[in-house]
Amino acid sequence: MSLKTGLIGAGVFGGYHAGKIAESQTAEFIGVFDPDAARSSELANKHGVKSFASQADLFDSADAVIIVCPATYHADTVEAALGANCHVLVEKPLALSGEAAKTLAAQADAAELVLQVGHQERLVLKAMGLFDLPETPVKIEAWRESPPAPTGRAGDVSVIFDLMIHDLDMVACLMGRASSVEGQGAVIHSGHIDTATATLGFGEGSRAIVTSSRAAENRRRGMRLAFKSGEIEIDFLTRDVRNTTPFEVRADVSRSLPDPLGAADHAFFAACLGKGPVLVPGREAVEAVRVAEVLETTIKTNTGA
Repeated sequence: MSLKTGLIGAGVFGGYHAGKIAESQTAEFIGVFDPDAARSSELANKHGVKSFASQADLFDSADAVIIVCPATYHADTVEAALGANCHVLVEKPLALSGEAAKTLAAQADAAELVLQVGHQERLVLKAMGLFDLPETPVKIEAWRESPPAPTGRAGDVSVIFDLMIHDLDMVACLMGRASSVEGQGAVIHSGHIDTATATLGFGEGSRAIVTSSRAAENRRRGMRLAFKSGEIEIDFLTRDVRNTTPFEVRADVSRSLPDPLGAADHAFFAACLGKGPVLVPGREAVEAVRVAEVLETTIKTNTGA
């Protein structure tokens, strides 16, 4: 049985997903929809599939869809796809409010449909062995910084929902639900918050400090995890790891995980066919959205951003 799969969004990242659908042995790539008809046709023609005239027409023809539209449209598009009885993989964030994310997760569960969220970085942490450690971190510091995108990519949302959402999800996986959220940030160039720092509180004095910027001079991506038995510091760009704990951490995952995006997409196809688990179910993505919403509201209230 092949899984009739459509794509919503024909931008750069949509093109990446299109390649994964096209190479799949289990998914049948049926077509693309993008409000920009020329862009939709170009990507569809590249893969020899149909450019649909409307989102609804694509949903009517598909068993599953991958949604890669601007983040401000994620929630409405996911809701419509689930309502059309389609399995859904949506790029992060699932929604822009915790309540909306929770509602979508419940909708998928009630309909017994797959709702997978594109937090591919979880696969990297899993491959490194960070989900198998016998201790919970007492402190996490994470940073994700980059210069302004020349194309204005993700300019419809703040850096919190654009970049920081990755690290908020990883912190949630490693430390659970945050009991307190504080933060600061600033608008630099996009009309939305472009730099932000979150301080998250957890039980027994544990905390996480997460910093993101899309107004930096250079790219930086890393994480430092403090345990009672030592520290693990990871540079995600160079794959360098400093480890003073007794735990084994695999620094180079290029062989075990050469293509995180492809692994996530192919796992989605398998889950839709009942042949594997959902890597990041919608219900597991709610916490990162909830924290992001609280943080953004806090910064806007404090700064008028």
